[in-house]
Amino acid sequence: MPDDRLRAWLVTLVITGIGAVVRLWNLGFPTDKGTPVFDEKHYVPQAWQALRNGGYEDNYGYELIVHPPVAKQLIAIGEWLFGYNGWGWRFSAAIAGIVIIFLVIRIARRLTRSTLLGAVAGVLVIADGVLHLQSRMGMLDIFLTVFVLAAFGCLVRDRDQVRERLAEAVRNNWLSTSPYGPKLGFRWWRFGAGVMLGIACGVKWSGLYYILAFLLMLLVLDWSARRAAGIARPVRAVLFRDTAPAVLSLVVLAVLLYLGTWWAWFASETATDRHYLEIANPEGGYFGFLPGGLAGAMPDSLAAVLPSALGSLAHYHGNVLDFHANLATPDGDPHPWESKPWTWPMGLRPMLYYYYGSGEEAVGCGQAECVRATMLIGTPALWWLAVPVLVWGLWRTVFRSDWRYGMVLVGYGAGFLPWFANLDRQMYFFYATPLAPFLVLGLTLVLGQILGTTRDGAERRGTGLLVVSLYIGLVVANFIWLWPILNGDSITTARWEAEMWLPSWR
Repeated sequence: MPDDRLRAWLVTLVITGIGAVVRLWNLGFPTDKGTPVFDEKHYVPQAWQALRNGGYEDNYGYELIVHPPVAKQLIAIGEWLFGYNGWGWRFSAAIAGIVIIFLVIRIARRLTRSTLLGAVAGVLVIADGVLHLQSRMGMLDIFLTVFVLAAFGCLVRDRDQVRERLAEAVRNNWLSTSPYGPKLGFRWWRFGAGVMLGIACGVKWSGLYYILAFLLMLLVLDWSARRAAGIARPVRAVLFRDTAPAVLSLVVLAVLLYLGTWWAWFASETATDRHYLEIANPEGGYFGFLPGGLAGAMPDSLAAVLPSALGSLAHYHGNVLDFHANLATPDGDPHPWESKPWTWPMGLRPMLYYYYGSGEEAVGCGQAECVRATMLIGTPALWWLAVPVLVWGLWRTVFRSDWRYGMVLVGYGAGFLPWFANLDRQMYFFYATPLAPFLVLGLTLVLGQILGTTRDGAERRGTGLLVVSLYIGLVVANFIWLWPILNGDSITTARWEAEMWLPSWR
C-alpha cells in the first residue's frame, strides 16, 4: 500500500463531501403532488408503518410486503427525522449513496495501491446516473448495494491480511509445522463480511447470491494465498483449514443475522402473518410451505422443538417466494418500462420514474411548454463501456491471473447472472443498481493500466494521465448533461428530446 495515508484520507473525505452535496441537493423534489414517486409508493408507506409500530409493517390490505424489513426500517429513520415528506422518504437512501462513494474510493485504492486511482473511482461513482438517482429515491436497491459493497471491501481487506499473516509465517519458518500450513487466527474482516451479507439479505433476498459467490471467491483466494506461500498441499489446506470457518462466517453467521433482522416481527403480535400457523393451521404444519411431499417428510420431532413464530415466518417466506416466482410478464401486456438482464450492462432500457409534460407542475423552463422528469439512466460514458471492460477483465483473470479483476467480476456477476434463471419474471433496470460500483471498480482498474506507473517513464506516464483526465472529463460532462432528467428540473421539450439518445430510452 502507498505510504500517503494522511493524504489518502483527506482525498477520501473531500471527494465524499462533494458527493454528499450532489446527492443531497434538493433531495425533497420531485414528488407526485406531495406523494411518493414510482415504487416509493410501496416502501415509503411501509417504512412509516414500521416507524409507527416499532419496526414492523402491517399492510394487510394489499399483502405486498414481499421484502425483508431492514431497508424500510432505515427509510423510517429519515421519516422520523424529517417527517413524511420527500426529505424524510429519501434521506437514508442518500446517506447510503454517500457511503457508497466513500467505500468505492477506499476499495479502489486498496485494489490499485494508488490514492490517485481511488480518487478517480470516487469521481466516477459520483457521476453515475444510476447510483445518483437511486440515492435520491425511497426504494430498496441502494441499501442492498451499500451492504454488498461493504462485504466486498471486507473481503478485499481479508485477502491482504491473509497474505500478511502467511508472509510472517514464511519469515518465521512456521510452514513446516504442518503440510497444510499454519492456522491464520481469527479473521475479523471475513467475520465483518458475513455481518454485511446477513444485513444485505435483510434488505432483499438477492443478497443470497452474493453469499454463495463471495464464499467461493474467498476459498479460491485462500487457495491462491497458501499456494503462493509455498504450502505443499494448498487444496487440502483450504479444505481442512479454511472451508469450515468460511462457511461459519459467510453462511451461518449471515443466516443468523438475517433472522435477527426480523426482531420487530418476532416481538410483535400484529405483524403480517405473525400468527399464520395458529390461524390458518396449514396442511403440513410447520413445513406446509414446502412443495409436494417434502412437508410430510419432515419429522414431527423437529417440528415439536420449533417455536410457532418460526413456523409462521417460514410460511410467510413461502408466500413471498411464491409471489416472486409467479411475478411473470403477462402475455401481450408487458410493463411499459420492463427490461431483461441482457439490456442492463449498457443501460439500454432505462426507467421513467416521474414525468409531467404540462400543467403547473412542469413550468419553469422559460417557455410555454416544459417538461419535468426523472429517469433512471446509467451515464453512457460509463455504462456503454461495460462489455469491453468485462471482456478485458475476464481475459486478465484467466490469462494473467489478475486477482483484482477476478474479484470485481465475481461482484458484478453475482448481481447480474442469477437473473437469467427466470427470464419470464418481470424485471426492471433498477435491479442493476448493485452492478454500478463494480463497473466503476473495473473501469478504474483499466484506467490504472492506461495511466501506467512511474517506472514506465515520464512520457508514457504523461500520455496516460492525459487520456485518463480526458475520460474523467467526458464522464463528468455526460453526467452534467443528464442532470435535468436525473433531478426533475424543468426543461424545454426540445431539451427533453435531446436527452433521448436511443429509441429504447422512450
